[in-house]
Amino acid sequence: MAGIHFSFDNFEQLMALNIGISDRLDENRAESFTLLYCDFSDIPQDVVDASLLEILRASDSIVNHEGDYFFVLPYTDKYGAEIVKNMFDEFFAKYLNAFLLSYPVDGETPKAIFENMQDSVSTFFKKDLHCLDRFTRDY
Repeated sequence: MAGIHFSFDNFEQLMALNIGISDRLDENRAESFTLLYCDFSDIPQDVVDASLLEILRASDSIVNHEGDYFFVLPYTDKYGAEIVKNMFDEFFAKYLNAFLLSYPVDGETPKAIFENMQDSVSTFFKKDLHCLDRFTRDY
């Protein structure tokens, strides 16, 4: 199995699509999907590719900007996303910097989720996710 890879240029639309599907299908507004961020910057691309094939489901979405990988995990709460993160840690035999946010509890719009992701990664890992700036700025 493997997730479906989307262009980083389509990340905001992918998030909007998942929010729309969640709003339509999840009346309880529980953790409808989780966005998992992982820093794969120190891992060779062929090893990253192998991990994606082994760990992700066909329903999962992948977006990356260089070594910053974002996974949209539908119908997955934070507990489930933590399991996926741990699977990556085991695959690479190292602890990865990663953070996860769930819709709608951690943001109700793509912009809010991206802002929360930037703030959290900056706070916990002292890393700026400037790649998300294009989705968080007001023009």
